[in-house]
Amino acid sequence: MLAADPYAANLGVVVDTVTEDQIVVSMEVTDRHLNFLGVSHGGAVFSLADCAFSLASNSAGRALAIDTHLVLTAASRHGDRLQATVRELSRGGTLGTYRAEVTRQDGRLVGLFTGTVHISGDS
Repeated sequence: MLAADPYAANLGVVVDTVTEDQIVVSMEVTDRHLNFLGVSHGGAVFSLADCAFSLASNSAGRALAIDTHLVLTAASRHGDRLQATVRELSRGGTLGTYRAEVTRQDGRLVGLFTGTVHISGDS
């Protein structure tokens, strides 16, 4: 799925690991990810977490996001490697909830993302 996503490719998002319990994606912060203060734009951090969320929520059938939010907890800068690790919190017949933690290479939490999807049942 990620290979077919031009937005993720433009951001430089890659899949690191996929297990039964979690998916980890990452990207290196470059100039294109920075805001006017010289730190990673919140939208870039959100996009990384959203890519992980999308992969996890669609792994068992088509799911469409109906609610997402991100809490930014620390800055990241040019050259930092960000990883988003997503886990399924719950998945029923029509709704699923996921949490992604975005961390820097030093282990510091940069953002905490939560998303809910509507499960359509289509594949």
